Amino acid sequence: MTKTVLITGGAARIGAHLSKGLAADDWTVIIHYFRSKQKANDLASEIESLGGKALTIQANLSVPQECDSLIERASSKSGQAITALINNASTFQDDRAETFTRAAYDYHMEANLRAPILLSQHFAAQAPSGSNIINIIDQRVLKPNPQFFSYSLSKAGLHWATTTMAQALAPNIRVNAIGPGPVLQNTGQSELEFAEEASQTLLGRGSPPESLLQAVSYLLSATSVTGQFLAVDSGQHLRWETPDIKLDKGQ
Repeated sequence: MTKTVLITGGAARIGAHLSKGLAADDWTVIIHYFRSKQKANDLASEIESLGGKALTIQANLSVPQECDSLIERASSKSGQAITALINNASTFQDDRAETFTRAAYDYHMEANLRAPILLSQHFAAQAPSGSNIINIIDQRVLKPNPQFFSYSLSKAGLHWATTTMAQALAPNIRVNAIGPGPVLQNTGQSELEFAEEASQTLLGRGSPPESLLQAVSYLLSATSVTGQFLAVDSGQHLRWETPDIKLDKGQ
């Protein structure tokens, strides 16, 4: 079976690290982008210069018709079936249950839930037996809080979809998910705020992009694993010491 992977949002941040890492492992990498054309082209050129195989493809994942055609276009452009799909692209804005809007809800649901399940549907129709889907979700689905309400709902839906798609697409396709913790500083964080978040995980550190690549590589190769959610968050979702639960150091 050929090793050809489509990575949505593959031109920047976590996606770029996955693109480079899988290309180094002899995968032909199809780098999806929306607006980051220059980043995608530069990344593909970098991969090619290192002896890897990469190409780029553009789509607005908020438009269902573009999701419907992306897998076929990617397969045609690469000249072979896509054997792994990594649903990495994501939108991320803060809102609350008290103040969220229909527009904010739709914005997150379209890109973070509808797009991955549409892409997975079309991927499954062309994928040979032994192929893989990996959904990049978020550790917060295991540890809910009131922040990022619409975003969290969309990721919780994708968590559920991971399980049910694993059931539906077996035995030919394995479907798994990864829940990152503090990997990279986001646009709304200062460097100090990111460092503080990372220090508060159970292991006292963040989860560098290399750790996500390790998890992806494991799931791609672990032929008996499906329907699983792998938290790669330095134990962030397990942090239990909260103001209502104090550890008595004397006992």
